[in-house]
Amino acid sequence: MDNNDQFKFSPSVVLWPLGFVLVLWIVYWVEVRFHVYLSDYGILPRTLSGLRGIVFSPFLHGSLEHIYNNSIPLFVLIAAMRYFYRDHALQVVVYGILLSGFITWLIGRGGAHHIGASGLIYVLVSFIFFKGIQTGYYRLVALSLTIIMLYGGMIWYVFPDVEEGISWEGHLGGLITGLIFSRIYNTPQYEKDIVYPWQQPDFDPMQDPFMKRFDENGNFVNPPPPEPEVLEDESIAEVLNPERPVLRIVYSYVEKPLEKDDSQPSSLEGNLK
Repeated sequence: MDNNDQFKFSPSVVLWPLGFVLVLWIVYWVEVRFHVYLSDYGILPRTLSGLRGIVFSPFLHGSLEHIYNNSIPLFVLIAAMRYFYRDHALQVVVYGILLSGFITWLIGRGGAHHIGASGLIYVLVSFIFFKGIQTGYYRLVALSLTIIMLYGGMIWYVFPDVEEGISWEGHLGGLITGLIFSRIYNTPQYEKDIVYPWQQPDFDPMQDPFMKRFDENGNFVNPPPPEPEVLEDESIAEVLNPERPVLRIVYSYVEKPLEKDDSQPSSLEGNLK
């Protein structure tokens, strides 16, 4: 499979993350503008009413700082998903929201609503990192390492009591979800770019001029010296070696008169000088 068919830029690479982030800000603007606080629609662990938060919680944020800190990573990660994992981007985002939210509903602390898109961020970071390592393809491995450099410090926030007021359960749920999805969703078998002739699938080392220089023990054998060329043109020989004598055969033709029978045709003699 041609690797270039998998990595193609399209408007959706920008429109998807832009649309998702825009929805987050519209919801937050509605809350502030009309004094409508929707935090009660967040995840309330192990309660029936809290199940609705599995769907709504990623779109709810408690402060301007909260939504700002989530917007930039979401934009970058969704764009990366759409570009590098085009076939699975939508499934990972949608199902990631549901599964990570459900895990949060199961293990989260009771008595408080869990809101914010940070759970989805952990889904995407986890999926991109683990999937890139699993494929072994250099572009995706490089993407995984880039994600670690940018967001590697987020790993500490999956542990309890690291920072007051954050939902470490949601982060842990996202991390687990991304790892699971990296094993479930299969990506195409990426092939290394062909640079040298011996990387061609039909390469035959026995027909390669260079490989023929090795004997059966793998030792390199120098090719025999080239045979001297025979120059047929004497003028060229004189130019190359003017001191070398050149044998010339000159034919001169003399007409001999007939002695007995004038009707016989004349003969030609060749004299060697």
